[in-house]
Amino acid sequence: MTSDRHILVVAHTGRADSLDAAIEVCRQLVGGGIVPVLPEDGHLEIVQAAPDLSGAALLDVDVDRRDLELVIVLGGDGTILRASELARGCSAPLLGVNLGHVGFLAESEREELGETIARALARDYQVEERMTLSVRVKLDGEVIYETWALNEASVEKANRERMLEVVIEVDGRPLSSFGCDGVVMSTPTGSTAYSFSAGGPVVWPALDAMLLVPISAHALFARPLVVSPESALAVEILERTPGGAVLWCDGRRTFDLPPRARVVVRRSPIPVRLARLAQAPFTDRLVRKFALPVTGWRGPGSEEGAKP
Repeated sequence: MTSDRHILVVAHTGRADSLDAAIEVCRQLVGGGIVPVLPEDGHLEIVQAAPDLSGAALLDVDVDRRDLELVIVLGGDGTILRASELARGCSAPLLGVNLGHVGFLAESEREELGETIARALARDYQVEERMTLSVRVKLDGEVIYETWALNEASVEKANRERMLEVVIEVDGRPLSSFGCDGVVMSTPTGSTAYSFSAGGPVVWPALDAMLLVPISAHALFARPLVVSPESALAVEILERTPGGAVLWCDGRRTFDLPPRARVVVRRSPIPVRLARLAQAPFTDRLVRKFALPVTGWRGPGSEEGAKP
């Protein structure tokens, strides 16, 4: 079977439910006349569990990632972050099916899997772009590490028993210096992830902005900041920091930071594209994913608000 349509299937194949879902999706794609594409780190597990899928294509061997039409992601937000790495730089949107706990980035749930894949086959979805971060580490003016993030870049203390000493900077100007456990620099997408846990505000994804949220800072002025997407944020590791620091991006990519290192964060020109099956308000997603109490609401659209 050959097809000019290439759909990548990414799943957490170490979990039985995710493996079963991946096999179900691949079989549905084959039934629709499409050869499914699998990443190297999931191909063997799926083929061993389902020998009838031995003809599945291998990403970057049989199919170039630039030729992908869509990426179907089966799992929680961590799996979606992994899939965003695989799709980095190509135009294929990510369509997430939640098999995790919150699954904030996912578009549908496990019980809707068959319908979700049918709509993917029919190209019945819209695409929403989410901004990402460009992250550079500099030492004495030289770039020593470069990466990106969809959710956040966090600078954290490497020594659990000692405090991290930093200077924070906005648009090339120093703003404050303090000791802390870390600093999170986030996109609106990441405002409901690590930044949220650190006390940062929830930012609607339609708003282009960047957040800087100190973690357990010992300072009078250490409030979360929301800045323009055209701004540049920086965190400098002071030389007196004992034990060093570490950079984490999306909780997946890490780099040890020496004293005097500068972590500079700007908006990346490369967004992540998400496939959406419905244009539901972000408010409804917050309520559903966080199980927020809204009983008693009488606004328009409510049972009470609809009464004449």
